[in-house]
Amino acid sequence: MNGYDYVVVGAGTAGCVLAARLSENPAARVLLLEAGGSGPRDLISVPAAWPQLIGGAADWGSVTTVQADAGPRPYPRGRVLGGSGAINAMAHMRGHLSVYDAWAAAGAPGWSHADLLPYFKRSERADGRDPSLRGTAGPVRVAPAHEAGRHPVARALAGALCALGFPPAGDLSGACQEGVAWPDLAIAGGQRVSPASAYLTPAAGRPNLTVQPGAQVRRLTVGRGRCTGVSYLLDGSAAEASAGEVIVCAGAVGSPQLLLLSGVGPAAELAPLGISPVADLPGVGENLRDHPVVTLSYASAIPLPASRYNHGETYAALRSPLAGDWPDLHLFPILVPGAPPGYAAPPAGFTLAAAVMAPDSRGSVRLASADPAAAPLIDPGFLRARRDVDRLGAGLSILRSAAASSAFTRLAVTEVIPGPGDRELAAYIRRTAGSYFHPAGTCRMGAGEHGVTDPADLSVRGIAGLRVADASVFPLIPNAPLNATVLAVAEKAADLITRP
Repeated sequence: MNGYDYVVVGAGTAGCVLAARLSENPAARVLLLEAGGSGPRDLISVPAAWPQLIGGAADWGSVTTVQADAGPRPYPRGRVLGGSGAINAMAHMRGHLSVYDAWAAAGAPGWSHADLLPYFKRSERADGRDPSLRGTAGPVRVAPAHEAGRHPVARALAGALCALGFPPAGDLSGACQEGVAWPDLAIAGGQRVSPASAYLTPAAGRPNLTVQPGAQVRRLTVGRGRCTGVSYLLDGSAAEASAGEVIVCAGAVGSPQLLLLSGVGPAAELAPLGISPVADLPGVGENLRDHPVVTLSYASAIPLPASRYNHGETYAALRSPLAGDWPDLHLFPILVPGAPPGYAAPPAGFTLAAAVMAPDSRGSVRLASADPAAAPLIDPGFLRARRDVDRLGAGLSILRSAAASSAFTRLAVTEVIPGPGDRELAAYIRRTAGSYFHPAGTCRMGAGEHGVTDPADLSVRGIAGLRVADASVFPLIPNAPLNATVLAVAEKAADLITRP
């Protein structure tokens, strides 16, 4: 039994931040446990290689339950130092400021945009952006695709959308958070900036920080209303660590899974699995939100270059007719030939994608059994709300108009999936909808029956010595990829934990 001041579970984006920040105090002993290893560094570091990481050793390889008419869908999650921040597509964007103000209004005081702004800035270095809103000296160095190296399809899409009347936006994480933009990417010097390289590598020499890969945490040690440590497997052998505090940073799937395995969750669901409840919290595993995405596939009659960046490069944050206080659509290219399951990708071409960024649908994460090795039941609830189907239909219609414009003429493109004659968009959407891979909300901050974590300090209600700090605590999902927000939440969590 090894004693630490802090045990951090999960070396994903949040875990890397917490381990690095907490170990800045040389008197604090910090243990960071990660189920994966260092991963294939040659692929992780190369921005354009991220699709090769999906389904490999650095990915948990999860799948969802049946979604709409699409069946089970892949659900990649990072199992590697850096977590999903080491296998994602590197888009570094904040949500609209109104999202975070809605967090505070929904019962999470202290988490408005103004509250989070110092932590967004602390986490990043965004040269050339507005320094009143963007970071200038943070660990994560970000920048947009350089103008000279932008892919012709990305250029065509950005130009076509502007020609259709959608406004250009200089910086979606800055003052203008709506429109067509070349947003920041977590790429510097031609390499991915992962949370591990940004936070853990500079902290690697600290004698008070122990980073243990290959350690799969199986349960939290909870007794008499207090979490005192964790039990885990290391190279197949059982191990334990005691702690003054345990901070769970296993993500919106892994964090509720671990709490449930440890008896923290809805007692009525745990007891039939043979798990003794230690805290009856019905909200654990509920409120799963994600961004559903649908694509159109295009063939090109002329050769197209390979992307020098992340196969995306440009993104448009737009409003469907159903939008509320912030843009509810993302439109973007995927600069490789692709096709949804059940279809054959063209030999040369690209895809155009539409994602719902303010979904009405929600789902859950539940246990399949009490065995920690069993995969959880992941149900994002895609398209459960008809409004999300309508939003995706609006997005695909905009993309088709863009692809039919003069900006794409020189690329000699043809829509091959579903094909220009397919006007049954709703049916196509229900058959092919998948994930943008942005799960959030399953241990959400707030009061009420389904509140799991206390906004004041991210402690788990009813259990002393236990906190959660990752995307699972989000009350509402931001209308952007989540990594930038997770960085800020983890930076703020470090302050909450260490402040006097």
